[in-house]
Amino acid sequence: MLTISRLGQSEAKLIIDGAVHKANKLGIPMCIAVVDESGNLIAFERMDGGKVHSITIAQDKAFTAASARKGTHEFNQACIPGHENNLFGIHTALGGRMCIVGGGLPITCNGKVVGGIGISSGSPEQDLGCAQAGVDAFERLSNSAVASHAL
Repeated sequence: MLTISRLGQSEAKLIIDGAVHKANKLGIPMCIAVVDESGNLIAFERMDGGKVHSITIAQDKAFTAASARKGTHEFNQACIPGHENNLFGIHTALGGRMCIVGGGLPITCNGKVVGGIGISSGSPEQDLGCAQAGVDAFERLSNSAVASHAL
């Protein structure tokens, strides 16, 4: 039997809040998706002004990051023809859900992937920065929970 760690609504809200805070600093309204370890949507926020097409892209970035257990920007590099670990064409897998554009990150706890975050509406670098801010918010929560258990 498997025991699965999964993000809940409170963690997803915290992750989204971290990403929104960074997006506000950048002045870019983002679409933010948080998924469980299997890539299924838990929570989503489209900031006022977030691009319509970014709704689906953010969800696909989160799906890719959680299900593949790596950042979408890592796939981007591996899809360059001639790359040592060439994955060229993987973006067409799963009906096009595999996203190779930066902005999707896995979310881990105790060394296991528990979910993913996907951001879209800015450049890949801006999306990735906002995704990292969401992950950082979760890690602060996880670290404080570990510290309180140690007391």
